[in-house]
Amino acid sequence: MAVPPGLPVVIVGGLHADARRAAVARLLADVPGSVVLHHDLATAAAGTVVRTIRDATGILDAGEAPLVNDCACCALREDLVPELERLRDAGGTRLAVVELWDSVEPKAMAEVVTAGGLTVTGVITAVDPALVLPYLGNGDDLADGGLAAAATDQRTVADTFARQLEYAPVLAIAESPEADDEDRELLAQLHPTARQVRIGQDAPADPNGDGLMVPTPRRSPLSPLAEAALAGFDVEAAAAAQHPACALLPAEADAHGVSTLVWSMRRPFHPERLYAALEDLTCAAARSRGRFWLADKPDTLFHWDAAGGALCVESTGPWLASLPDAAWDMVPPVRRAAAALDWHPEHGDRCQHLVFTSPGLDRDGLERLLESCLLTDAEYAAGPDAWQRLPHAFDTLLEV
Repeated sequence: MAVPPGLPVVIVGGLHADARRAAVARLLADVPGSVVLHHDLATAAAGTVVRTIRDATGILDAGEAPLVNDCACCALREDLVPELERLRDAGGTRLAVVELWDSVEPKAMAEVVTAGGLTVTGVITAVDPALVLPYLGNGDDLADGGLAAAATDQRTVADTFARQLEYAPVLAIAESPEADDEDRELLAQLHPTARQVRIGQDAPADPNGDGLMVPTPRRSPLSPLAEAALAGFDVEAAAAAQHPACALLPAEADAHGVSTLVWSMRRPFHPERLYAALEDLTCAAARSRGRFWLADKPDTLFHWDAAGGALCVESTGPWLASLPDAAWDMVPPVRRAAAALDWHPEHGDRCQHLVFTSPGLDRDGLERLLESCLLTDAEYAAGPDAWQRLPHAFDTLLEV
């Protein structure tokens, strides 16, 4: 594969720092003329973000970017594109590798780079398979571990890791002696459409522990990781793949002690019964996500996003069935296509579509609990006007 003209940019992220550094080092070794741009947000307490640019031989340039509104991540956003433009205009750089700091999410940075007029050719999240379940189960705030990107950052380790993992079309898999079949199966079920590329035993060593690896030059053709970094990336398609209305969610699976349950229904939830079951449903799986329909709010599509024992529920706008025909032209084609594939003559695109993935998943118990939260036959027969008079149990949660 030839390297595209201009300045190709690949974004490499992930909370698994050792795996991320190994993936970056592999790219430096595999693509001559490549450089790595990294912003260290750990220095934000001192009022600045430290920027370094390095190649396979070491640091080429270092500088500081001042905080923007006391936000380290905002400083990164402001500084990233100008630095990439400088590399492009100087010439001589074959590939710019943007190594994200631990908790920075690739979606935001890919959109920043693309909006700046540069070409993102790949987004890669580096993963240690042995750490997938521990990180998904970690409900600690990023701030507690010194990983917050801003003073107002309220994300947790689990939800940040989940988004890093599920956004990237390519996963760089670190060699991990501690990983077993269950770990690898969990990773495969969480993101079944991802291209997995093993960093390999021949990845460069880091003798000094400073993140600067000793490269082993590789001749053409490009390695699988380098090919993935240059394969091309569509920011709009990637965003659509995460939107709850048309997300590419995992399919049914059951192997090596890990299961994925896909639960779909065409009957609305009773808001009060679902609210009472939220804790049990959230803790039933290491990861769950999807879209759902509340009987008392028939026009609103709700997003379900749970990891680390915590659940985020939010409104993501209207169901298409609730929109007038004239508004459909304003809806992205990918969403219209997704709705058409599963359109119901009475309810349109309204549905329950939730996916639960976990080792040791109690599928039968989970299905019984979910079904108990739906309207009963008598409640359903009462019709939409009666449904909207049900207790608005989610109002307080949605105001938070």
